[in-house]
Amino acid sequence: MTNVTAPSIIEKKLLSFEEKKDALTACIEKLASAAVAFSGGVDSTLLLAVSFDLLGSRAAAVTGCSLSFPPRELKAAQAFTESLGIKHYLVDSEELNLPAFSQNPPNRCYLCKTELFTKIKNLAAEKNLSAVLEASNADDEGDYRPGLQAVRELGILSPLRQARLTKDEIRRWSKELNLPTWNKPAFACLASRFPYGESITPERLARLDKAESFLLSLGLNQVRVRLHEQATLARIETDEESFSLLSRGDLRQKVYGRFKELGFAYVAVDILGYRTGSMNLTLQK
Repeated sequence: MTNVTAPSIIEKKLLSFEEKKDALTACIEKLASAAVAFSGGVDSTLLLAVSFDLLGSRAAAVTGCSLSFPPRELKAAQAFTESLGIKHYLVDSEELNLPAFSQNPPNRCYLCKTELFTKIKNLAAEKNLSAVLEASNADDEGDYRPGLQAVRELGILSPLRQARLTKDEIRRWSKELNLPTWNKPAFACLASRFPYGESITPERLARLDKAESFLLSLGLNQVRVRLHEQATLARIETDEESFSLLSRGDLRQKVYGRFKELGFAYVAVDILGYRTGSMNLTLQK
């Protein structure tokens, strides 16, 4: 794989939506070819769609498969690439094989991204794809994101962030392009549901996946199930509309019954609802 120097991130000045779209186009169209790290989420779907529009067959999707990436998300990602005829490669990125990852240190995401993007870079070299792209956006700079250190160290390009596109703007552009993900709920890997220092195990990841899948099957939209107290307590974060659903006594009983089957002794609903990075609140500044 040829070395590609990442374009300088556009100065943090006010840009119009159209200027940001032009900036993203400029970042991508100068590339000879690209491997797009693709999770099937809102951000990576837009990045892949624009890359494929500009580069055609010189753009490919690469998805990391692991226990922290639910099968339902992989299935949706594969359906999207198949619908457009985009080459789609899968890499085994089982981060639980990393000695430190399962201990869930504060730099967990750095360990995971280093392992994942190293494998994607190797695959890109094998397939003669000159650059690797990832889909962090401008909003990600306001939170604790140790994975971005791995992105910098490995020379991975971040076109959405370079173009200063925010999550709302990515959704807006996705809607303009009729992408099926424009209003898809935000998703992060299942490992993000654990408080730092609590062990991540295959069994706990499977319980999380089943718990969240159950809530989604009930009609809830944006959902996180956070684990606490050595995985005996499940704390549900959800959006305002879904919060109203959980106010129904019959539904709460159904949720508690299913969660008890999954091994949870206690089930709580967070009164602040869904928010990104809530597990970072316990970190010292």
